[in-house]
Amino acid sequence: MTPLRHLAVHLRPWKQNTHPKPENAVTVAVSSRVLFRTEREQKVFEQQGVEEYLRYQIEHENEPFAPGPAFPFVKALETVNARLRELYPQSEELFDIVLVTYNHAHVGIRLINTINHHNLFIERFCMTGGSSPIGYLKAWQTNLYLSADANKVREALTEGIAAATMFMPEKMTEVSESQLRVAFDGDAVLFSDESERIFKAHGLDKFFEHEKENEDRLLDHGPLKGFLEALGKLQKKFYAKGQRLDCPIRTYLVTARSAASSGIRALKTLRAWGLEIDEALFLAGAPKGPMLEKIRPHIYFDDQMFHIEGAAEMGTIAAHVPYGIAQKHNSKHNTSAGK
Repeated sequence: MTPLRHLAVHLRPWKQNTHPKPENAVTVAVSSRVLFRTEREQKVFEQQGVEEYLRYQIEHENEPFAPGPAFPFVKALETVNARLRELYPQSEELFDIVLVTYNHAHVGIRLINTINHHNLFIERFCMTGGSSPIGYLKAWQTNLYLSADANKVREALTEGIAAATMFMPEKMTEVSESQLRVAFDGDAVLFSDESERIFKAHGLDKFFEHEKENEDRLLDHGPLKGFLEALGKLQKKFYAKGQRLDCPIRTYLVTARSAASSGIRALKTLRAWGLEIDEALFLAGAPKGPMLEKIRPHIYFDDQMFHIEGAAEMGTIAAHVPYGIAQKHNSKHNTSAGK
């Protein structure tokens, strides 16, 4: 059999839920390699080639994949959707999850079996047969793309799509089953890398001076600003029903900025954008891992691998946003007091 080169799938609805139109939904595209554990299959592909890989997948198509790093996040999105449907039965303002994979269509049966096994409500598939999915992401008006492929993540960011690379930590902290928790770094994630550039070029004192001089000038937006905006829009639907204190979405700013010397500009920018952050932690250069361990987010976004690795060591699912000046400095031992 000759594999199809591209296949976009809309599965027949097998639950009573209906799908929102892309213009109304918060669309989260997730690659199969981060939603599920596919290390064994990836090894077959790398060592034995595509034909043996396809044969292996078909032979094992009735064996569901184990959950991957994005799995708890996707389950939490579905929990929020259930609450929204209770409050707004006719509304299309929901999370819409799209499974994106470079796999050929032959692998689709195993993915569908896995989704049914784990009782996930994912009806939209995009199987590209090895081609880039970015064009499809744009057509779906994707609000967030999560992948294990750093090159595709960078391609998505270049096209203006919020995106991050996910990794499988050695251990995974237990997270809330009733509340979606999303944590963001500030500079080069929610905000542009303008201030980070000052720090890298001129040092910490010049960074503090720059922030003080510009505290009334808004920071430009970063790659994840739109996703925070989308989360805030859904939060307000719960607030409108008197459920602010019982909202199933909670957001966090976890930044190495210090509150007194550089926090004002960040908070003023968020307020001017009309965005609320439920909790803001200004760590003044202290490690983020211990704070994230207490928060237990379903996902944490940062542009520096140093912080990603520190979070992962403590069991936090962290996603790397390869954006901004820090990408020239990213290494095992790199950190930034300005972030």
